[in-house]
Amino acid sequence: MKLATLKNGTRDGQLVVVSRDLSSYVLASDLAPTMQALLDHWASLEAALQERYDALNRGDHPGIMPFVFERAEAPLPRAFQWCDGSAYLSHAELVRKARKAEMPSFLYHDPLMYQGASDTFIGPRDDIVVADAAWGIDLEAEIAVVTDDVPMGVRRADAVKHIKLIMLVNDVSLRNLMPHELSKGFGFFHSKPSTAFSGVAVTPDELGTHWDGAKLNLRVTSHINGKLLGQPHAGIDLDFDFPTLLEHAAKTRSLSAGTVIGSGTVSNRDPGAGSSCLQERRMLEIIAGGEPSTPFLSFGDEVRIEVLDPSGASVFGAIRQKVRQYAGPTQSSQAEEPV
Repeated sequence: MKLATLKNGTRDGQLVVVSRDLSSYVLASDLAPTMQALLDHWASLEAALQERYDALNRGDHPGIMPFVFERAEAPLPRAFQWCDGSAYLSHAELVRKARKAEMPSFLYHDPLMYQGASDTFIGPRDDIVVADAAWGIDLEAEIAVVTDDVPMGVRRADAVKHIKLIMLVNDVSLRNLMPHELSKGFGFFHSKPSTAFSGVAVTPDELGTHWDGAKLNLRVTSHINGKLLGQPHAGIDLDFDFPTLLEHAAKTRSLSAGTVIGSGTVSNRDPGAGSSCLQERRMLEIIAGGEPSTPFLSFGDEVRIEVLDPSGASVFGAIRQKVRQYAGPTQSSQAEEPV
């Protein structure tokens, strides 16, 4: 199945079922009003949603309407938990090599993961809004999965069955804020603004042989202003697959339905694959010549991230965003003066 959330003026939007070719949708709010409600009751609702999805693709559902990505929220506009890993260690290796630092050996068997902000996810056509371009605006193309309820201490072999949806991600980063934040020893905060997700979330069975239960075996293509940045393969050089990341995340606590687990920047050790973020390209430039020449994103730049299947069809739809300067809080968003 392919599922999405449409903007409807509420925080959590309206759940819809989207056709395989991403051209049309039907409402699903009579079954579950929101994506979170669906995930809370996945076992009892999956069959009815699948029936509706099949009818939509046959063209014999009475409520079919055209699907417009500009109306799409992130599939989960806000989530109880967003845990982002660093599953492609080739990315971390490059960063350390550029600093002439050794890669700690424990990172090859103990995944890196941080818990990010999950209250303001943004949709595939929403602007990247940042106050200051000097903060070093960067994209990060990733894959993410969404879970049902995951018990504490789950083992990798059992974690597979808890993966209910797969999504595409732009984990926006503010690179020039990171060094100071990390020097405090408490991780990211200001340097990780709102994360963007694909317009649709896809069930594992929908991906066929491109999903092997643990990873997506397709390329992730990133463009900036129409120019190719990279197209690394998401199934290659993945040091920690998604069941492994789930096992890691659930080591000391259970994970609630709707938990989102990210792969980190998709990266291949083959430099010919290009990059999924500007930081990686800059590290390659430092290694080659001592200085980076590629700038970070500027206001007005456009980012496009997409996964295509072998036939050229878009799997999740493209994340296509413009970078815009934040103008400050509007009067309506500010707290009223006490009376």
